[in-house]
Amino acid sequence: MKLTRDVINEISMIKNEPDWMREFRLNAFECFSKLDNPDFGPKLNIDYDGITYYKRRENELTNDWEKISCAIRNEFKDLGVIDAENKYLDGMGAQYDSEVIYHNMIKELEDKNIIFMDTDSALKKYPELFKKYFNKLVKYNENKFTALNGAVWSGGTFIYIPKNTKLDRPLQSYFRINSKNMGQFERTLIIVDDNSELHYIEGCTAPTYTEDALHAAVVEIFVGKNAKCRYTTIQNWSTDVYNLVTKRAIVEENGLMEWIDGNVGAGTNMKYPCCILNGPYARGSCVTVAAAGKNQIQDTGAKMIHLAPYTKSNIISKSIASNGGNATYRGTVKISKKAKNSVANVKCDTIILDKYSKSDTIPTNIVDNNSSYLEHEATVSKIEEDKLFYLMSRGLDEDKAKELIVLGFVNAFREELPMEYAVELNRLLSTTIGGF
Repeated sequence: MKLTRDVINEISMIKNEPDWMREFRLNAFECFSKLDNPDFGPKLNIDYDGITYYKRRENELTNDWEKISCAIRNEFKDLGVIDAENKYLDGMGAQYDSEVIYHNMIKELEDKNIIFMDTDSALKKYPELFKKYFNKLVKYNENKFTALNGAVWSGGTFIYIPKNTKLDRPLQSYFRINSKNMGQFERTLIIVDDNSELHYIEGCTAPTYTEDALHAAVVEIFVGKNAKCRYTTIQNWSTDVYNLVTKRAIVEENGLMEWIDGNVGAGTNMKYPCCILNGPYARGSCVTVAAAGKNQIQDTGAKMIHLAPYTKSNIISKSIASNGGNATYRGTVKISKKAKNSVANVKCDTIILDKYSKSDTIPTNIVDNNSSYLEHEATVSKIEEDKLFYLMSRGLDEDKAKELIVLGFVNAFREELPMEYAVELNRLLSTTIGGF
C-alpha cells in the first residue's frame, strides 16, 4: 500500500478522531516523506510501498476472550497470554496487527482511579489528559520512524497511575503481528504520578513469512516525584520483522525509571531505551540482553541524559552472537553542566559463540562538569574451553554445556524478571540460538 494523504485521512476518519489528531497525522506524514533512513546503524532495505499500514479488527474491542474469534483466541492461548493474565497480572491488553482487540483489568484498579486502556480509547475518553502528554517526549520529526508512527499510529497502551498509588502485580500488553507485509505502529503513553509505582510488561511475537514486516512503535513515559516505573520487554519477533522502536522516559526529583529489555527476535532490531533525568536525585537504569542468531542484527543499547544534580544512571548490556549473527551495543550517556555530582556506569559484555559472528561496542560518553563521574567497561569473550570441559565431564553434552554457560552469562538480566518470565526467556534463548 502506497502511503498518501488520502490513506492518512481515511485512517483518522475510520477512528473518528478529533481534527487536531488528523492534522498531527498529516504533518507527521509530510515529515516522513522528506526524511531519509537514519545514517547510523545497520542498512535498512524497507519497501515502504509494500507495507500494509492499517487493518481493521474483525470484532469490537472486548474484555471477554470468548467474544474473540476462535482462531485468534487460540493463538493467544498457545502463546501463554491468557493463562498469564489469570495467574500473574492485574490487567492485560492484546493487540493483533493494527488494533487492540482485548483489554481488561481487575476491579481494584478501577477503585484506585487507575486508567489502563488502549491508546485510541484514551484519546476519546480522556482528551485533555491525553493531549497534555502526547508527543511531548518523542517528537514526530525526530527521525523517519517517529514520523511514520505519528502518521499511522494505531493501538498501544495508555496508563495513568494517580498520586500515592501502588499496584500489587504488573500490567501487561501483548503485541502480535500476524499478516504478511504488516506494519504495526502502536503508541504507548504512561504517566506515573508522584509517589506512585508501576510495573508494566510487554511481549511481542510474529510468525515467519517470506516478506518483511515492520514494527515502528513509540513509547513515552512520565515518572513523577518519588515515583517508580519498571518497563519490561521480551521481544521475540520473527526474523522477517524490522523492529525500529523509540522509547523514552523523563524522571522527576527522586524518581526511578527501570528499563528491562530483552531482544531475542527480529531480523533487524534498533532499540535504545532512554531516561531523561530531569529532577535532582532522579535515577535511571537499563538492563538489556540481545541475542543475535542466524540472519539477525541486534543493534541495541540505552541512552541516559543527566539534566539535574545528584542524578544516577546504570546501563548493563549483555549481548550474544552466534551462527553468524551481529550483536552491537550503541549507547549515549550525557552529564550536563547543571548535573553536578552525578554518577553514571556502563557495563557491556558480549559473548561470541563462533568465528562467523560479530559484535561492536559504539558508546558516546559526555561529561560537562568536573564534579561528576562516568565509568564505561566493555568485554568481549568466547566460551572458555576449561568451563566447557568441566561441564561435559559432569555428563552434559556439548550443546547443553554451551547453553548452560550462556544462561549464566545473562543471569543479571534474568534476575530482574518475574520467575515465570525468566523461565520463558530461558526457552527463547535456547530455541533462538539453538545449538549455540
